[in-house]
Amino acid sequence: MNLVEQWRGIERRLPADWAEASLTLLVGDASCARAAALLGPLQPIRTGTMIRLYPSRASADGLRRLLNRLDREGIPGTLHLASALEAPRPQEPLPHEALATAWQELVNGLAEDWSDLYCELRLDSTDYLEPTALRTAPLNPARTAEATFGFRCARRFGYGAAPEMVQRCLGRLDEAGITGEVRVLRALSDTEPVGTQGPVWLVGGKAV
Repeated sequence: MNLVEQWRGIERRLPADWAEASLTLLVGDASCARAAALLGPLQPIRTGTMIRLYPSRASADGLRRLLNRLDREGIPGTLHLASALEAPRPQEPLPHEALATAWQELVNGLAEDWSDLYCELRLDSTDYLEPTALRTAPLNPARTAEATFGFRCARRFGYGAAPEMVQRCLGRLDEAGITGEVRVLRALSDTEPVGTQGPVWLVGGKAV
């Protein structure tokens, strides 16, 4: 059986989704150097009279042509399959939790007497910056990092959007397919401002 026929037999035994094969080709002393030279495009590794080959699925046709050249020159050999690697299966993207749902879960986990929040909306892509700024304008969002906005939420009065408005704005992002993460960075409970519109936080030396 010539080398091309041996390779065809090996191909039939490979997994349907093989990506790379490890082959050994045994040839006689007198022919080994010539065989390695003819197989040069596949970067063979020669050890004595054994030649190792690592063809990929994309180079299978090229291997067949090179083996055909060995057959035409009358170089005999025995081709063995050492191992085969299957192509990695594409991973399904992890499902994103709706931002409006995540917000409701955050609010539900707060102390019953919470009054003021400073929150962060971290987007999964900078491509979302402009559409997010438009859809969350009622929250008066301030960009704090490359793909991150900060905003305030007030439960009863003062600075910050009402929690219901936050949920509506985040729902608009969900409808537009905009993904990310919303977090509560700071929270105060039962504040009673006197002569002010509510508490002020210092973040990075700036009042928010």
